[in-house]
Amino acid sequence: MIMPRSDEQLLLPVNPVFMTVTLLIAFALNLIPFGRLPGMPDVLAVALVFWAVHQPRRVGVGIGFILGLLMDVHEGARLGQHALSYTLLCFGAIGMHRRLLWFGPLAQAVQILPLFVVAKLASMVARLAVGGMFPGWSVMLAPLFEAMLWPLATIVLLAPQRRPPDPDETRPL
Repeated sequence: MIMPRSDEQLLLPVNPVFMTVTLLIAFALNLIPFGRLPGMPDVLAVALVFWAVHQPRRVGVGIGFILGLLMDVHEGARLGQHALSYTLLCFGAIGMHRRLLWFGPLAQAVQILPLFVVAKLASMVARLAVGGMFPGWSVMLAPLFEAMLWPLATIVLLAPQRRPPDPDETRPL
């Protein structure tokens, strides 16, 4: 196990119910119609990458694929467009999770940015391969906004794990 740096506190174990609820809330936020804003960040992608980095045994490629299919059905997109994107995101996040956890949230955001760009490009290529229209280059603003959401996601999603454990007078630590 990787030991945390001395300036960080040890985190409590994550509650699987909390993890599931956060993914469902992120999915619900993606369901809100904001119009055709091309640079709109994908909140579900940020939550998927976060949990794939912090809990790779619980959130993996299969969860990304299922949530991607649900997003495809919701948006009426080509079936598999979001599934491919989310699968690539989870695969990349699991591949870099050990290295990524050594850095702070801002450095993590810089390292996660190429992952979001590759996922957005894969989604765009999948759309163009089946005859879809080119959405314009302004759609590439979304990965930048998603990377900017990373420090906020780190603060919000790790907050329940940072609470102090129950005090026990007989426990030495």
